[in-house]
This record gives sequence, structure tokens and C-alpha cells, in this order.
Amino acid sequence: MTSADEAIGRLAQSDLLLVALDFDGTLSPLEDEPMDARMLPAARNAVDALVATPDTIVAFVSGRSLVDLRVIAEHDDASRELLAGSHGAEFWIPGEGIASHGDDEADVTLRDALRGHAEAATAHLEGVWIEPKTFGFGVHTRRASADAAAEANRLVDAIVAAEAPHWRRRTGHNIVEFAFRHEGKDSAIAELRERVGATAVLFAGDDVTDEDALASLGDGDLGVRVGDGPTSATIRVADIAALAELLERLAAERSRARG
Repeated sequence: MTSADEAIGRLAQSDLLLVALDFDGTLSPLEDEPMDARMLPAARNAVDALVATPDTIVAFVSGRSLVDLRVIAEHDDASRELLAGSHGAEFWIPGEGIASHGDDEADVTLRDALRGHAEAATAHLEGVWIEPKTFGFGVHTRRASADAAAEANRLVDAIVAAEAPHWRRRTGHNIVEFAFRHEGKDSAIAELRERVGATAVLFAGDDVTDEDALASLGDGDLGVRVGDGPTSATIRVADIAALAELLERLAAERSRARG
């Protein structure tokens, strides 16, 4: 892997840098109650430093629905960060607001029906929670036993296989997500890169769903894996605190380089 010092030095010189960051597990600890997630203070300080850095744009790229991402990121209409929610199927752009790829009425009807079926099928399993999402739903099992989690996933997999086999299935930390939209974090990064005209991209993430984005980065970009696990990232950091330190260093060096 490339050294952090070498990577930071190269990105510090980029004409227009996009810093795109997963949220859960990357900026915020994973929480049993997902809506309790908030950035650690060190991560917030690093994000604020990058937002204030010349020729630098910060985006949060998440599987969360846009409405939920705005809550946990404490993001309001005055915020300068871009948002990509639902794995890149909906965006929030400063000065413009929400930009969604839209959906079909039939897809929404099927989403609601499948979510109801999943809730009914798993209601007897303690610790299992079905999370509503804009383009589907997620099966949360963080608070469930291993047996209950396996049973929940088996039941919901069978429902989706029977009623919506064309839906996309994703796995993450104690969650399985189903969606009728097939965008991924790789397409989210590509769309953000084009929208802002970035000459280089840093993307950081901690989970399986982040690997699409990490694998899509080019030679002039930087992928950062937070924590363990197989990865296509250029460098790896141990945890959220280590990522925050790296981002703070990048902000400082880029501020010097860009004046």
C-alpha cells in the first residue's frame, strides 16, 4: 500500500479535491439504534477543517436514506457538505437542495408491500428491526442473537426472491439491505466527481458496501479503508480517530499548498 505521507502530499497539490466519506463506522461509531449515530468530535473537526480548505469539497456518501443522513450528520440548509444518500440514488447539493433520480409508482407500491411482509415475517424475532428506506428497506440484526439474525435473513431473502428477484441485495455490518434501485457508491462517486469537476478524489469507508467505490478510484485518487477486512483501498487506518487525524493532516497540507 502507498504510504499516508506520500498520498497526502500528492492530494495536497490537486487543483480541485473531492473528499467523499462514508458515515457509519467511518465518521461515527456503529450504534444499536441507528438514528443515534453522530460524528465523533475529532471527525467533525476534521470535516470542518476540510470544508474550510481552498478548492476542497466534502461529501458524505451513505446507504442511509437522504432524510436520515441529514439527521445523523446534523446537516441543514446552510451546510456546505454534499450528500449522496441511498447509495447514490438521491443527492443534496448546497444551494440547490435535493436532487433525486426519481422512482416509479409501481416500485414504491412494491416497496411498501415487501416492507410490510418483512415486518410481519420477522415480528417474532427479538432484536430484529426492519428499517424503512427510500428505495427499499434494511433488515437490522445488531441487537439479535445469531440464530435470530440468521432466521430473519432467511425469511426476508425468501420473500424478496419470490416477489422481487430483480431487487439489489447488499450486506453490511449486521444489516442486509434490499432496494429496487441499483446505484452503488461507485456510481455516487462518479456522479459527484463529474458534478463538481474534481481533479482527484479521496474516498474513505469501513464496510463491504464501500468497496464498490474504493475499487472504482483511479490512479490519482486515494482510497482509505477504516478498520479490518479485505479491501481495494490504497491505504488502511485503524479506526475513526486515525482517519480524523489523516484528514486533519490533509487539510493542513492542502491549506499550505493552495494558499
